[in-house]
Amino acid sequence: MISKSNKNQDNEFGAHNQIAKGTHIQGDIKTEGVLRVDGTLIGSVESTGKVVVGPTGRIEGSISCTSANVSGEVKAKLIVKDLLQLQASAKLHGEITVGKLAIEPGATFTGTCSMGGVVKELSRDERKGLEEKTA
Repeated sequence: MISKSNKNQDNEFGAHNQIAKGTHIQGDIKTEGVLRVDGTLIGSVESTGKVVVGPTGRIEGSISCTSANVSGEVKAKLIVKDLLQLQASAKLHGEITVGKLAIEPGATFTGTCSMGGVVKELSRDERKGLEEKTA
């Protein structure tokens, strides 16, 4: 029997995919569901759902997803639309662009981070007002 909460999660994130510990994959993955990596992936990941990197997981390349939870090692360019969570055992090296970022004590992050809303283009009137204030 499938509980109601599992049905909602399946509908929200689609299919669940897993790369098991001891598995090594080189290539690109596109999914509309959840991807959990406990093995090694060298390549790119594109998901409209969630990407989870388990404690034994390792990704090198690029990741683009809605949300992510990292407990393992990631050397990549990450674009996370919503929340990126780095657990205490996480090791992240790279450039990240996120909506929100949560880092537990013990996690390591080396690289650059761009977080929050998109940069708004100033109108001509707003630029003029800014120039007058700084002049």
